[in-house]
Amino acid sequence: MSETRLIEISPVTRVEGHGKVTIHLDENNNVDEARLHIVEFRGFERFIRGRLLWEVPVIVQRLCGICPVSHHLAAAKAMDQIVGVDVLPPTAEKMRRLMHYGQVMQSHVLHFFHLSAPDLLFGFGAPAEKRNIFEVIRENPELGLRAVLMRKFGQEIIEATAGKKIHGTGAIPGGINRNLDIATRDRFLAQVDQMTGWALDALGIARDYVLGHLEMVEGFGTFPSNHMSLVREGDGALDLYHGRMRAVDRGGAPIFDMLDYNDYHKVLVEDVRSWSYMKFPFIRDLGPEYGWYRVGPLARMNTASHIDTPLANAAHRELQALTGGRPNHTTLANHWARMIEVVHCVEKIRELLHDPDLQGTDLRAEGERRYEGIGVIEAPRGNLIHHYKVDERDQVTYCNLIVSTTHNNEGMNRAVKNVAVQHLSGQALITEGMLNHVEVAIRAYDPCLSCATHALGQMPLQIEIYDAEHRLVDRAGQCM
Repeated sequence: MSETRLIEISPVTRVEGHGKVTIHLDENNNVDEARLHIVEFRGFERFIRGRLLWEVPVIVQRLCGICPVSHHLAAAKAMDQIVGVDVLPPTAEKMRRLMHYGQVMQSHVLHFFHLSAPDLLFGFGAPAEKRNIFEVIRENPELGLRAVLMRKFGQEIIEATAGKKIHGTGAIPGGINRNLDIATRDRFLAQVDQMTGWALDALGIARDYVLGHLEMVEGFGTFPSNHMSLVREGDGALDLYHGRMRAVDRGGAPIFDMLDYNDYHKVLVEDVRSWSYMKFPFIRDLGPEYGWYRVGPLARMNTASHIDTPLANAAHRELQALTGGRPNHTTLANHWARMIEVVHCVEKIRELLHDPDLQGTDLRAEGERRYEGIGVIEAPRGNLIHHYKVDERDQVTYCNLIVSTTHNNEGMNRAVKNVAVQHLSGQALITEGMLNHVEVAIRAYDPCLSCATHALGQMPLQIEIYDAEHRLVDRAGQCM
């Protein structure tokens, strides 16, 4: 029987949450298998049962401190249906949209500058002590300051619309519990021009990185796939808050289009694997082998017909031109797409701040009571589905969540193996820099493992290397 060598990266660093990678090498040091493991159990679908429906939009935010607004709004949209509201008052919808654009902006900025920029600026194989936001600030203080202030702007938008920067209470079943006062509006308007310029500069960094390293980027963790997102009903434009579901195949042909997201369970199936707590969704008609898909910024660029803000739309066309209008499958191009969305969010924030509906007083609607609701939104990391049922006592009896990272599970696993084969196969000595290449592929998806799982206690930041006889030969790391 052939001997194998096991390498673990545990946990994956510079992502939200905890996961690990296992890489199996054969007797010739070639990669035999590589997997991303989500090793902590989430459990929210179970312990949300019995809670009252109006509590849900607040409780589910505790899945994450980075993207709580996405869960807050998805749950609120589901509860809108349960309280019988299909159309929100204009002030309520626009306040929610403003909240969401602030959320997507701050999350994208956090990921790009704080988590991924050290790899892009210093190189994937740079010393570990170099690859962090503090070194980015040391090398380029102006860039570091912009990263902090851009995220601060997004967080303050969230605070103004949700009541708090993290785990707010703004969205309620049927509407919103506040409007935007004039003084706060004017404070944001005074900053929006600067935010637009900085967002365009950040877009230039991401675009120039891809174009300047095109040969490497196109072969790094890249493979054809299906793509899925919400798009605006009618014209198929990018819409991060609401819309209908669209999926395209690797060539751009529609798999389904303008699907009412209340029918998501008719087209998507959640598969399970024995080695991960995170499920593997696929498109029912295509089956698990061919029906897996990717979501997130790049998927949204591949599914959207256009973007309804001029600066982002011009950037979208430039990205599309790279592949002649066909879907772009380049994993690292997610960073480019992510910054296009930051520009779009700033443009939408400007547009909403000039809308007098934000000062309206009609904040909540009522309707005929129902017992099931589904809310879908485009979170920073991709499509997010919340599905609930309640009883006559307003208590939750059923909860199913499909988070963005779950949709991307198969894609991330394929990226891990692709990069491991490229950079580890045939190498007798595996360095930390080589292993970071694998993490770079995962970070391109901006996974939120805390949304996909729920961790307790301390997790070790540790890499272990075993020889062919399964003896531990090296260990590095510390407890976080």
